[in-house]
Amino acid sequence: MKRVSPNRNALLALAILVVVWGYSWIVIKQVTPYIGPFDFVALRFGLATVVLLAVLLVRRESLKPTPLAYTIAVGATQTAAMQALSQWALVSGGAGHVSILAYTMPFWSVLFAWWLLRERPNPHQWFGIVLAVGGLICILEPWHGLGGWQSSALAIAAGASWALGIILAKRMFERYHPPLLAFTFWQLLFGSIFLAATALLTPSKPIQWTSGLVWGLLYAAVPASAFAWALWSFVIDCLPATIASLSSLGVPISAILLAWIILGERPDRFELLGVVLIVLGLVAISGIGRRPGAKFTPRRA
Repeated sequence: MKRVSPNRNALLALAILVVVWGYSWIVIKQVTPYIGPFDFVALRFGLATVVLLAVLLVRRESLKPTPLAYTIAVGATQTAAMQALSQWALVSGGAGHVSILAYTMPFWSVLFAWWLLRERPNPHQWFGIVLAVGGLICILEPWHGLGGWQSSALAIAAGASWALGIILAKRMFERYHPPLLAFTFWQLLFGSIFLAATALLTPSKPIQWTSGLVWGLLYAAVPASAFAWALWSFVIDCLPATIASLSSLGVPISAILLAWIILGERPDRFELLGVVLIVLGLVAISGIGRRPGAKFTPRRA
């Protein structure tokens, strides 16, 4: 019987991730009429945390907390802030529009790495940042006024929060090398606590428990969060970082196409130009197509 190589399996896993994460933006947008943004993300990541706890128990892995200061900081930025801001942005913004702005994360990662890790951007990265700025201007279309700027600002802030969490996680892994699955569980746990506190303290509309909301919550919590984390760990273990970084390009593109097909969110010509500029900028940032050794560290939705 013909054996399938680990790299081929990892590429298949990467393709699945692009679709799972891309579709998650559609599902999350569809539940916004039935539940407040903070209630949804608190329930989503609370459920995802329970699922990961079950996985750790079944695998009999250690539940020893990872370094608390870093884990709490990553939970606050990468889980709580990023997810809450993204969900909030989806209340008034389109799924494709919000996803591409949230996935400006790599550009913010470069700037935060310069500030916190003293990793000065190289010429390719500066070129990518310039392309990203041009893309953001095209998507925001300030010449038409800034009536919808709130959703865009929230999505961009989500990408920046995500990037800060990545830099903090990178520093922690370099210093302490914690088990990936245990770290994921603990940062999701702390992030869920922050999200639950936000949901309790923020007035919101009553939850309408419909079949669509239940489906959306289960999809966002299990395949798009707990399962996707495990699949992503497999991808980054088997593939070079430059190939794995294709997920950062594929997810928002997948979300935009699905939003167009399912939600009827047809981007105008300036939005399409902005998407192209941002994707080209992501290519420049990630180092795809350059010699091996270029470093880029993307993370999940």
